[in-house]
Amino acid sequence: MAFTEYELVMLDDGEVALQRAGSDEPLVRISFSDSVLEYLDGKHIDVAKSMMDAGIQTVFEINDDRTPASVETGEKRQILH
Repeated sequence: MAFTEYELVMLDDGEVALQRAGSDEPLVRISFSDSVLEYLDGKHIDVAKSMMDAGIQTVFEINDDRTPASVETGEKRQILH
């Protein structure tokens, strides 16, 4: 399986985005209101990183749930004719 690198970037409009490295097309955007930005006092990037990490972890868990049991356990299926 090919390895894809992702990066968090700050967009011109102040949103934080996740995108593939080398791409200019955001896959996910996070926008904070002015009041939240003020409350976080410059720590919104750390919060955005945590939000993205949690989302990526959830995607991995969803994909694990979709994996057939025979693949998870390494069992080989035998076809009997």
